[in-house]
Amino acid sequence: MAKREFDVVVWGASGFTGQLVSEYLASQYGVNRQLRWAIAGRNRDKLEAVREDCLPKSRRNSLPILLADSDDPASLAELVARTSVVCTTVGPYARYGTPLVAACAEAGTGYCDLTGEVQWMARVIPAYQGAAQASGARIVHTCGFDSTPFDIGTWHLQQAMLQQHGVPANHVKARVARSRGGASGGTVASMLNLMEEAVHDPGIRDLIADPYVLYPPGTPAGLDGPDQEDARYDPDFGQWTFPFVMALVNTRVVRRSNALLGFPWGEDFRYDEAVLTGSRSLASLTAIGSRLGMLALAATPTRKLAARLLPSPGEGPSRRQRENGYYEILLHAVHPEDRTRDMRLKVTGDMDPGYGSTAKMLGEASVCLALDKPAVGGGFWTPASAMGANLQRRLAANAGLSFEFVDPHPG
Repeated sequence: MAKREFDVVVWGASGFTGQLVSEYLASQYGVNRQLRWAIAGRNRDKLEAVREDCLPKSRRNSLPILLADSDDPASLAELVARTSVVCTTVGPYARYGTPLVAACAEAGTGYCDLTGEVQWMARVIPAYQGAAQASGARIVHTCGFDSTPFDIGTWHLQQAMLQQHGVPANHVKARVARSRGGASGGTVASMLNLMEEAVHDPGIRDLIADPYVLYPPGTPAGLDGPDQEDARYDPDFGQWTFPFVMALVNTRVVRRSNALLGFPWGEDFRYDEAVLTGSRSLASLTAIGSRLGMLALAATPTRKLAARLLPSPGEGPSRRQRENGYYEILLHAVHPEDRTRDMRLKVTGDMDPGYGSTAKMLGEASVCLALDKPAVGGGFWTPASAMGANLQRRLAANAGLSFEFVDPHPG
């Protein structure tokens, strides 16, 4: 492919998360240095405001502004033809994302997003896989908190298991140990849109309940069952756990990574997620509250009320709130034969998961796709299967994530 005008274009740069990604790229990579990038959207005035916030006055004009409209396929085609990678923050993706995926798949343009919308991924992957393979477009979903720390963390942990013990873990347990940060308005909108779709198409409920819905076609399912819905004691951590709301997304992505990589962790590999807590009663109450909350969102009046009360797309926490946020995830690898050889990885992020850390992860994913030597050809990939070691190094070096091996049997 001939070298294109830009390495990365941030699509939806005037949205809340798009602004954060633009700020990150400007601070980390500058303009017209090693990374040739631009911001894009529908409204020039809003994009001008983003440029003013990102750069000092003397450098503002050096960051190009591109205009296109997701309702205008010709304008999208022209946009994606100018760049190696499109980094998009425009969701809910089930509502707004398909035309851009189609344009990138046709043009051979790399693509990364923040989606956690399993039902949408299950639709667009088979619809555009052939076009992406033919054009060489590497399309990578879930490049934010859903699901990069879990996907890259599991990949990194399994690499260590293979190197140290010569075998992969046949079971990895992901446990959220600590976190601080409010719900993303975009995540809320995506969840409400999913519930709305499920009302009109009951088959969606069965689709998203399938633990292997994102497996490549024709691949036999593994051993994992439904996501955790109740309070459970985990003896490996010595703590009670309750359901993790993002397990619906992350577990499917990690299992897909194993499949796309050719099953280096085995066809019987198991992966699950939950949240740690020190109290059985708190775990039970939270599990019950989660179930009641999902039932409430399934009802149209409650869903409409939630849409008014919960954060909306474009809304988000202050800089101080983002910087005071954090998360800590523990990934426990179970040795298939000798439990004394279990391993545990601690993955931490230095900002709130939904905005600050997510923006940095998405930014680094786009740069990784654009500048690092490709490990795969065209098609739909996961962060681990497309970028693996390159992305893990970038996240640790630039994006405030740490990957630390800790004692798997503390105490």
